Amino acid sequence: MRTMRSTTVGSAGPPLRLVERNARAWSGMWLTFVSVLLEPVLFLFSIGVGVGALVGDVDLGGGRMVPYREFVAAGLLAVSAMFGPVFDTTYNFFVKLKYFKVYDAVLATPMRTRDVLNGEVLWSQLRGAVYATAFLVTMVVLGLVQSWWALLAVPVASLVGYAFASGGLMGSTFMRSWTDFDWVNVALLPMFLLSATFFPLSRYPEWLQHVVQLTPLYQGVALERGLVLGELSWTMLLNVAYLVVMGTVCRLVAGRRMERMLKP
Repeated sequence: MRTMRSTTVGSAGPPLRLVERNARAWSGMWLTFVSVLLEPVLFLFSIGVGVGALVGDVDLGGGRMVPYREFVAAGLLAVSAMFGPVFDTTYNFFVKLKYFKVYDAVLATPMRTRDVLNGEVLWSQLRGAVYATAFLVTMVVLGLVQSWWALLAVPVASLVGYAFASGGLMGSTFMRSWTDFDWVNVALLPMFLLSATFFPLSRYPEWLQHVVQLTPLYQGVALERGLVLGELSWTMLLNVAYLVVMGTVCRLVAGRRMERMLKP
């Protein structure tokens, strides 16, 4: 009987079982889901559209000028792909691990720790892609998309979600209490404000430019902005490589630590 059960679950894809479980759990919390979805949209209207009327155009370099609202919208597209996966793999993961004991129940089935890891990362990627898709549709409706390359914005958002979901899971394995989660905000807030989301990189002091270019959110902002505005560059391959390496390394570290934490 045990063998038959293992074969059945494995053939359906154990990580997808966890994705299904999370989707069912979130079906009763749709207001929270929508609130995370609306946050970058509200930023777009308040800063991109409202303040944009006062700022005017932004110089992208090479003499090309774009309206400030289009500049900010492209950056917030990357932000929308970051916030959902980060909070899902930090606060939500911690609650399910420490208080709801969800993973104790999951591992009582034929699923393994790596299935839990893959399932949580996949679920977070899907959430990030949904947020980014909704935000991109909003941009299209408002006339803030200038290039057909924007069709690749959602796959890139999924890559951003992968990197931040893996990083969030890795960080969560080091958390011991709610106080430790203050470090999540310490990491996210500076990135949100300084990763060229609201201002061109050239506006920062030279020393700060180098720091900004090393942040993971900047990689997503550079990719999304290049696609939405049609400003493609070979350096975008470096941005992709950065996110792939970050996601892979963080996922490996998270997997090893979860093996020890969830070991019966």
